[in-house]
Amino acid sequence: MTAGADTSAAPAGLSAAQAALRLAQDGPNSLPGSEPRPLWRIALGVLLEPMFLMLLVAGGLYLALGSAAEATFLLVSVFAVIALALAQERKTQRALEALRDLSAPRALVLRDGQELRIASREVVRGDLLVLHEGDRIAADAVLLEGELSADESLLTGEAATQDKLPGQPAQEAARPGADAHSALFASTVVTAGRGLALVQATGERTAVGRIGLALAATVQPASQLQRSSRRVVRVMAGGGLALAALLVLTAWLWDGRPALDSLLLGIALAMAILPEEIPVVLTVFLALGAWRLSRQHVLTRRVQAVEALGAITVLAVDKTGTLTLNRMQVAELRAGPHAFREQDGGELPEPLHELAELAALATPADPFDPMEKAIHAFAQRRLPGTGRLHADWTAQQLYPLSRELLAMTHVFAPPGAARVVATKGAPEAIAALCRLEGAQLEAVRAQVQEMAQHGLRVLGVARGEWDGPELPAGQHEFHLRFLGLVALADPPRPEVPAAIAACRRAGIRVLMMTGDHPATARAIAQRVGLGEGAGLLTGQEIDALDDAALAQRLVGVAICARLAPEHKLRLVRALQAAGETVGMTGDGVNDAPALKAADVGVAMGQRGTDVAREAADLVLLDDSFASIVVAVRQGRHIDDNIAAALRFIFAVHVPVIALALLPVLLHWPALLLPAQIVLLELVIDPACALLFEAEPPAPDLMERPPRAGDQSPFAGANLAWGLLEGVGLAAVLAAGCAWLVAQHWADAQVRSTAFVALVGGLFLLMLARRPGASQARNTWFAPLLAAVVAVLVLVLGVPLLRELLGFAPPSWPSAAAAGAMLAAIGLWLLALRRLDFSGPPARAPARPG
Repeated sequence: MTAGADTSAAPAGLSAAQAALRLAQDGPNSLPGSEPRPLWRIALGVLLEPMFLMLLVAGGLYLALGSAAEATFLLVSVFAVIALALAQERKTQRALEALRDLSAPRALVLRDGQELRIASREVVRGDLLVLHEGDRIAADAVLLEGELSADESLLTGEAATQDKLPGQPAQEAARPGADAHSALFASTVVTAGRGLALVQATGERTAVGRIGLALAATVQPASQLQRSSRRVVRVMAGGGLALAALLVLTAWLWDGRPALDSLLLGIALAMAILPEEIPVVLTVFLALGAWRLSRQHVLTRRVQAVEALGAITVLAVDKTGTLTLNRMQVAELRAGPHAFREQDGGELPEPLHELAELAALATPADPFDPMEKAIHAFAQRRLPGTGRLHADWTAQQLYPLSRELLAMTHVFAPPGAARVVATKGAPEAIAALCRLEGAQLEAVRAQVQEMAQHGLRVLGVARGEWDGPELPAGQHEFHLRFLGLVALADPPRPEVPAAIAACRRAGIRVLMMTGDHPATARAIAQRVGLGEGAGLLTGQEIDALDDAALAQRLVGVAICARLAPEHKLRLVRALQAAGETVGMTGDGVNDAPALKAADVGVAMGQRGTDVAREAADLVLLDDSFASIVVAVRQGRHIDDNIAAALRFIFAVHVPVIALALLPVLLHWPALLLPAQIVLLELVIDPACALLFEAEPPAPDLMERPPRAGDQSPFAGANLAWGLLEGVGLAAVLAAGCAWLVAQHWADAQVRSTAFVALVGGLFLLMLARRPGASQARNTWFAPLLAAVVAVLVLVLGVPLLRELLGFAPPSWPSAAAAGAMLAAIGLWLLALRRLDFSGPPARAPARPG
């Protein structure tokens, strides 16, 4: 793809009109496989569902029997249900597409001379990309200005980052592995530096597009809930079809019924057994849960993560920006006997000018980190007449902070003078570089301890000169002079203490992760409510422990200080090895492996990098710890509601199966026909998808331990309790029907009485299965009840519908018999509710801390 006129693009970038024209010409900057499913494919999937195929077969059989009215009713019902399913599927897909659009990578471009952040799919050829550390590059481009490093392992398989220098746009987009030091590739990551790049190819024309890598098409492994549901559905479907085939043979050969009538009975039984509501429940509950979370400033990138929220036992969270406001400001400076506190006001003492100046010089000119921004702001405000700090000095080299040495150094070349070395970092690292010993080292340690105990983040600052012709390979070779300490403050978020207290009551352990000094970390921990005696572990101690020892050492630890990003992955794996379900927050490029490894990875929406957001399951749009607690609460709420819905489904199927099976075994008239089962589906599906999903949360939702990680709503105890309720309903209905048959009631009258009692029993079951039934009102219950009553009035009161469904006209004896059955069902459910030991899904034991 040639760059065309883009090769002479001005610094102002494209105009809005030019960008719109390019977007129309080339299409969106999206990769193969990211398009939404077409409606016809959704329709085909619905038509191939076993339930709908059975309904079509039943309609054909009614036609073969000469019952055109019954066939017409069934087939019209089939297409009505298909239309409803299509509408629901399309609505769910649109909701998920909207969530994907919100969570899609974004790009910073220059248009009309202004920086503009747009969705990556809107990037076009000729756009000027403004790139910073942590950005995922939106399209293939060439670097025009700046210097940066990029991780191209996605394309090349090489772990080493590639340094990029400005170059000229090529006539053809570069290919991975080519000698292209200025070429940048879509979906690769800026790991360091910043720059301005000209887009040369988008979408399928990029290197990633050419080899068919599409993030949107990545297939996520099935979750435990999905695996459990598929296993249960397969078992029930296979058993139902086998039992239906046996029933057909029994009715035909043993009961002497006609072959077509026997086949209709078998289809009715199979329809009664098939648990088609289960996929509906899981899809709707999880999708709507993601939608509800988005209204609470939590964006769900993977819907399956909603399921894991209810099982979280440990929340490993960053201090800065999550527990604190991320509003760093310089609070105090100390250099020997001289000190300055920002809260005291006044002018910065002259002896501290050099300390403030060198701290700013040791910081990138346009920093990403809030702490470094605060240092620059302080220097600009407190150093009179500086303007841009030494604008005539040439920056020659940057020695970045590393895991081995928590310090960074900038080397400058002033005009006509020796090179100036500005260094800042962890006080212990700066003291080591300055070779401090004895009383001087102890004095620095005492000052650091005192400042850290007030919750301040402390940095050491040093200065040096270099006269040699070549700069050294590492920072240790410089001869540095210790200048003093700079302390920064970041107050806790006001809502955090209450949120941590809520986690403690819910049996969730909070683990604070920070790169700060241990004393600073402990001071913040006390202020947010993590406890006076909370255990503390440092990055240096982590390095000295093997995996088994680390897992054991983490017991009771609430603070991890002096961490490098690489430590987080070890912490997550150690916690998981100890049986914990881990939710972890992160915001940097190096946090991505840990976010992927965590059971629920949570990225920061405001300060996080694109890489962290793409690796995470959830994105906090407000970066607040309280939003994580809201998400956990929503996950537990969904757990409860799915468990209640599944108990209801299993309870419902037992009496339906009994009414389809008993007539053949006991030589009764058919009690449930396929058309009547269609009516029941119109009750069961809305009940599961609407009533249980909208159920208010139980008041003790965050007062009990987390769900055990290996448990699910398909646990044996949960389903067995539903089956027990269903057995009671089936026994009452069977006993009632046996009495009516013994009294020689007409077939249609027995059928209509049993059907009314069954529908009424389902509503009693809904009341019994509501998790929060005694605490709050469900707004869907009354409308659903009214709709079902209206349908019953129609099918029993309108002669045509009544005859189609095989019902008798309503009568007082029939109403009294149905009422008696309902009373017995109510007593059975009330007795079970008093003995109910199923409760919510199984919970893990309470955890310390």
